[in-house]
Amino acid sequence: MAIDGVSSSTGTTSGLTGSNTTIAENFDTFLSLLTTQLKNQNPLDPLDTNQFTSQMVQFTSVEQQLKTNEYLKALTLSTATRTSAEAVSFIGKTVTASGATSELVDGSATWSFNAGRDAPNSVVTVTDMNGNTVFTDTTNFAMGDGTYTWDGHDSAGNQLPDGTYSITIDARDDNGYIPVSTRMTGLVSGVDLSGDEPYLVIGQSKIPLSSVSTVGLS
Repeated sequence: MAIDGVSSSTGTTSGLTGSNTTIAENFDTFLSLLTTQLKNQNPLDPLDTNQFTSQMVQFTSVEQQLKTNEYLKALTLSTATRTSAEAVSFIGKTVTASGATSELVDGSATWSFNAGRDAPNSVVTVTDMNGNTVFTDTTNFAMGDGTYTWDGHDSAGNQLPDGTYSITIDARDDNGYIPVSTRMTGLVSGVDLSGDEPYLVIGQSKIPLSSVSTVGLS
């Protein structure tokens, strides 16, 4: 995992300074040409003051727009740098994020969930990375936040290898189906900075930084 994308804004500042220098040089050239034009104007047909003012306004508008674009670019790059640095700081910490996948590590995989109401008739299904059902469990969930921990054994009692597994919860009571949202919990081992948004690497899974809800020490 490479984190070369995290860098300071020195390059951005240098680029901004260079652009401002170019603008200043162009403005000096404009003033030089305008001065020459004034010196060599026809006394019988002098330069129109409105035209002179219009030229000054147009050049100033362009100059300000270029500066605004450069500052916006610098601000965007600075924000991206801070976001990447924040993502890297998550390495080695345990996070909880929205999603149905979790990592089985040393015989334990944990999911967090939230049930809309008590669900005494609930079926938990665990599938592997290929979508094969490896474990089912009938249990009951109380309303609100909770956790479900799986010991990594399949329905036949065999210990499965560490890796990425997914969970689905079919929660019901006497009135029917109950919506249950799930969240994954795992240790961040790296960060993927190749996309528009940093992704935290947890085992073989990648989750967007924006989906993280809690962060804790491992």
